[in-house]
Amino acid sequence: MGYLSLNTQTKSLSLASFILGLSYLVSAFLGFFRDRILASEFGATRQLDIYYAAFRLPDLVATIFIFGAITAAIIPVFSQYLTKSSKMAWDFTANLLNLFIIILLPFCILMIALAPYLISIIAPGFSYQERETAAVLLRIMFLGPIILGLSNVISSILQVFQKFLITSLTPIVYNLGIIFGALFLVPKLGLMGLAFGVVLGALFHLLVQLPAFWSCGFKLKPILHLRDEGFKKVIKLMLPRSFALAVSQLNLIFITSLASTLAPGAITVFNLASNLSGTLTNLLAVSISTVVFPALSLAFAQKAQARFRDNFSLVVRGFIFLILPLSCLLFIFREGVIKLIFGTGSFQALDIKLTAACLGIFCLGMLPQGLILILVKAFYAIGNTKLPALISSLAVVFNVVLSFLLLNTERMFHPLSFLTRGDIDLNRSAILILPLAFSLASFFQCVLLWWSLKRKMKAIEFHSINLSLLKTFLSAISLILFSSLVVFFTNSYNWLLSLFLGSTVGVLAFLLAAWILRSIELKMIFASIGRLFNFKR
Repeated sequence: MGYLSLNTQTKSLSLASFILGLSYLVSAFLGFFRDRILASEFGATRQLDIYYAAFRLPDLVATIFIFGAITAAIIPVFSQYLTKSSKMAWDFTANLLNLFIIILLPFCILMIALAPYLISIIAPGFSYQERETAAVLLRIMFLGPIILGLSNVISSILQVFQKFLITSLTPIVYNLGIIFGALFLVPKLGLMGLAFGVVLGALFHLLVQLPAFWSCGFKLKPILHLRDEGFKKVIKLMLPRSFALAVSQLNLIFITSLASTLAPGAITVFNLASNLSGTLTNLLAVSISTVVFPALSLAFAQKAQARFRDNFSLVVRGFIFLILPLSCLLFIFREGVIKLIFGTGSFQALDIKLTAACLGIFCLGMLPQGLILILVKAFYAIGNTKLPALISSLAVVFNVVLSFLLLNTERMFHPLSFLTRGDIDLNRSAILILPLAFSLASFFQCVLLWWSLKRKMKAIEFHSINLSLLKTFLSAISLILFSSLVVFFTNSYNWLLSLFLGSTVGVLAFLLAAWILRSIELKMIFASIGRLFNFKR
């Protein structure tokens, strides 16, 4: 047939990659649209701060115990059972789901009971009434991890059966649930409408997969074996991944805690800018690192050092070639981008300037943040999961210490005020310290990972990477110069025209400079695009 149903198996890796990439793009767009609605409805105010603070802990639980960790643990175990017996595989799944509910449900109930105390830790700068409101939102949103936990177990199983089309819809419908809450529940319920939207999104995440899950052969069974070998393997595989995710999430909780002591709207501004830069970075880094991970793992297992070196060098050079011009453009047009995405409703001009300043600082850390994801995958490929976790922990400590030092040194606020053109008072602009510390911590983590990998994999030849970085950097300078010229001559007429013309001219200048410098990465990118649309291969 000439169409794909939701239950279709995706047997082509190229098609699967395309579907997942397209899904991420759609989900990212919906994420921007979601943030636009929130910014328009509430602006950079304490109300939206309360929502983001309350969302942080359920998100931590969902991330640590569910996203990534479960998928990485369940897929290999379920696949092993499936090769032996279909009945054994489905019995393992039924037991896992039952145990998951029994373990996670009491934990979430405990967190709901402790909500007021947890909010006091997450947001010590909130008033008593604000903490009470945040506690109510937290209690509602803690239904989300339970539902998402079940849903992600199902996603893992469906991926084994190559049902990538249906699993790719889950992040999309999750964002749609939150958007529904923002559009239709907030006018009636206020902030609680946002919390119910999060739960609704989690419910959509689960329900969209159930028909395909049943069709694969799953049946509910009253099986409950805590000492089951498959369950033990899942827990053992989850622990290292969960620890690594916990470290990064605790870092965000610390930032939220510190931002709550600053001016109202600080948490909101930080999250909006972080979501935007992080989504664009992950769009490149996650997709690239996911694709290269199996190749690196296989090369290391076969002791093919030359192939490992070439694949690693290829992916790092390709990422640098893409992220540098993107981060430069985002920095130059930061205010126009923020105005385009969030500049509506209650999101005022000063909110735009402050969020744009935060985004500008985050742009400085986009390169190291993306490289961190790739370097960590390289460590995983050589079977080393402990060192990246240790370095990540050191980076969090670095971020905590640096944030306190900078926030307690008032003279540091003045050099950063140029990003807001002096329009924001120092009390509000103090939030700029947090993305600055975060970006510097990213550089610190990236350098440690790079140095550690170089020591462990001496066969890796870094000269080609350094040469590529130099050529890309010179091409990016060309982009900055030409984009800045366009802004100088057009910004006074129309900011949207300036954004469009400046980014277009900048990209063309970058590509021309890369062509003059004979950057191999330019040929690589065009060759990859050609292969993507060559559906016969």
